[in-house]
Amino acid sequence: MNPNESVHTQSDTDAFSANDHLAMHLALQLAQRAWQQGEVPVGAVLLDEQGQVIGQGFNQVITGHDPSLHAEMVALRQAAAQQKNYRLPGAQLFVTLEPCVMCLGAMFHARLARIVYAAADPKTGACGSLLCLHHNQQLNHQTQVQSGLLQPQASQLLRDFFKERRALAKQKRLSL
Repeated sequence: MNPNESVHTQSDTDAFSANDHLAMHLALQLAQRAWQQGEVPVGAVLLDEQGQVIGQGFNQVITGHDPSLHAEMVALRQAAAQQKNYRLPGAQLFVTLEPCVMCLGAMFHARLARIVYAAADPKTGACGSLLCLHHNQQLNHQTQVQSGLLQPQASQLLRDFFKERRALAKQKRLSL
């Protein structure tokens, strides 16, 4: 497949390699770390063309007091610093939640070859749920986008997190 071809597929498990599964499992572990720190549980892993991890991150917007510290942005910054180049051609990003506009824009600037996300984000997803920016032919870069890898696990993690958040908020209101 041409890496400049814009593709979005909701894929079944068979469409993903063993290395894809390993990367998304690592992203889920990173999402757990985000939850442990009180952050929305999203994790991201960036692989180079050989499948080696060159960047990883989890949401840190609350603890870092920075709205740009999404998991994807943390992973991209780490990879760019390691590679000493903001462009990461051939790289693949695995993330537990569909990227937002900010993150997808950064991925375009980095020239990623492929983006794989687990769970759709109907509120801010820019890869098909709310917007479909990766199909815009006016952009200077297109990338392959696939979804659904370990979607049940990622979705459950998010549901459990927000259920806990709501319960804690209710408990706090009742104690006042």
